[in-house]
Amino acid sequence: MKKTIVIVDDHLLIAKALEGIIDNFEHFQVIYVAENGQDLIDKFNSNHEIPDIILMDISMPIMDGFESVLWLKNNHPAIKVMALSMQGDDNSVIKMIKNGAKGYLLKNTHPRDLENALIRLKDDGFFYPEWASKIIFSNINSDPGAEKAVRISDREKEFLTYTVTELSYKEIAEKMCCSPRTVESYRDQLCEKLGLKTRVGLAVFALKNGFAES
Repeated sequence: MKKTIVIVDDHLLIAKALEGIIDNFEHFQVIYVAENGQDLIDKFNSNHEIPDIILMDISMPIMDGFESVLWLKNNHPAIKVMALSMQGDDNSVIKMIKNGAKGYLLKNTHPRDLENALIRLKDDGFFYPEWASKIIFSNINSDPGAEKAVRISDREKEFLTYTVTELSYKEIAEKMCCSPRTVESYRDQLCEKLGLKTRVGLAVFALKNGFAES
């Protein structure tokens, strides 16, 4: 079954062109387009289907991407939001991710790269290209509490070394000779111990504390 996508973008021509591209992808289909965050909320309230993934522009009238992704995090946390914008500055990337976006792409992304990013978002729950990861690593200030001593098992340490790679959780499981569910448990336990929420946060912690090399 294909994963459903909603595009939120006030430029209708761009949104429709994007819809045509995505509908040719094997694993995804666009079910409708919204002009801004408020339009999306109105469609949800009028019983439109809730999608698996939302591609969210940032600069929009009435309710922009920053406000929209925060609303989604608070009201529909299961939806995976991928920012898709012309804005690639540090502030935009960090604010969208802090507000709940699970990925970030620029609008000049090649269709093949967009499809790959959507697959990674579907399978891993997040996707940040290398340029966005560099912004995140250079701007995120870890919670001081994360640097205090915590009890980390040898297997959790091994998992931390893989968080900075491009390996999917399934591929990490193969490297560690365990099931993907076990890898997910390492992730969840570490996030709880360190007060983190994402793989990116775990990767930053791993780099800062010598569990992995950049």
